[in-house]
Amino acid sequence: MKTDKTSILVVEDEAKLRRLIELQLIEEGFKAGTAPDAETALQLLNRERFDLVLTDFKLPGMSGLEFLLAVKRANASLPVVLMTAYGTVESAVGAMKAGASDYVLKPFSLAELMLVIRKELASHELRQENRALREALGHRYEYKNIVARSDKMQAVLGLVERVAPTNATVLVGGESGVGKDLVARAIHEHSNRASGPFVKINSTAIPENLLESELFGYEKGAFSGATSAKPGKFEIADKGTLFLDEIGDVPPPTQVKLLRVLQDREFERLGATKTLKVDVRLIAATNRDLRDALEEGTFREDLYYRLNVVAIDIPPLRERKEDISPLAEFFLDKFARESGKGVRGITPQAMQALEDFHWPGNVRELQNIMERAVTLSSGEMLDVADIRLDRPAGRTTAEAAPVLPPGFTLEQWEDEMIREALRHANGNKSQAARSLGLSRNALRYRLSKIGVPDPPEKD
Repeated sequence: MKTDKTSILVVEDEAKLRRLIELQLIEEGFKAGTAPDAETALQLLNRERFDLVLTDFKLPGMSGLEFLLAVKRANASLPVVLMTAYGTVESAVGAMKAGASDYVLKPFSLAELMLVIRKELASHELRQENRALREALGHRYEYKNIVARSDKMQAVLGLVERVAPTNATVLVGGESGVGKDLVARAIHEHSNRASGPFVKINSTAIPENLLESELFGYEKGAFSGATSAKPGKFEIADKGTLFLDEIGDVPPPTQVKLLRVLQDREFERLGATKTLKVDVRLIAATNRDLRDALEEGTFREDLYYRLNVVAIDIPPLRERKEDISPLAEFFLDKFARESGKGVRGITPQAMQALEDFHWPGNVRELQNIMERAVTLSSGEMLDVADIRLDRPAGRTTAEAAPVLPPGFTLEQWEDEMIREALRHANGNKSQAARSLGLSRNALRYRLSKIGVPDPPEKD
């Protein structure tokens, strides 16, 4: 990004602050235009080209929100960053829904403001490149350990290639088993942080009361059993990338600290008073739509918009059947080498069986099935008998469609399934949630809706 060609419009009614920001932008190598109100700013936008607008949320005359909407009507792709006070954070989040790129809270440091501006300019440049590259016909992306023959996965890798060189926060979505961790690692390995650490943490694998200490560390004596100080994952990932899997399961108190790290790049260990600064890129992943969690009230809206700078959604395997054959061959070669078995290939009939399957477990399920087939094989070619798919013999996926028991509505049957999963898990909410494909917070929400008491967690 060449800052000597980048022009920023500052809209701020307080003259001293407006001048201070203008001087800082010039010192950083940007071109700067200024306006004391929205009406003047719109006139400047009609006469000159700007690459980003930085505006106060409260302006005399036309409000910051009205100004934002007017800017977006004229140029939907122009990034707009809001400056707002703590009391108007909720309104700022609403403005982000209307098209604002980001916001900074007053009072802010000039260094923090420049960081946000550079991040949004990089994201804008990425979006521009995205549009241009989508028009390039026949371009194919290849990444280590990622098989992507289908157009849908090529689109995913195209996003990876464009977002990797930036420092933008990435939210990776997709069902369990689609390979979100591989995409996160690809982003890291093709970024300017590749020489730094890649640290992975799964929030569902750690009890809620320990997750905060795992992320942020603790001092000696911070809680019972803390016999010595321990750094958290954010400290370990400094100058690198932190991959936080199943972000939707992070409890609300920890969400607050995550938001602070994303905004200010600082935090304190549990039991400490010293503030630590870190330079960490966060890649978060989720197997569900976080907008559902927003509606349930289990996920912070401001954190969602901080995380969702660049969203990469990985399609399930059943929606990209072109990838099944090359994936099967990839896993066959891999496990044949590792096991020393003389398996050379797979028959057309066996491959057809794989392509006809619904793959509820996605790529991870295909990997497990191919490993089992190679391990138990007795010949050079895998045949239909070697491919053990988890479905009733002689029935296709379409024929095996579930039917409600007599006398049950869909809602009643879902409620009964939730109760049965909890009973089967002996009251362990995490285990029950996994068996249902839900997060722990979503399970609690469903339990409250059907009037089932939230039982204490069992080991």
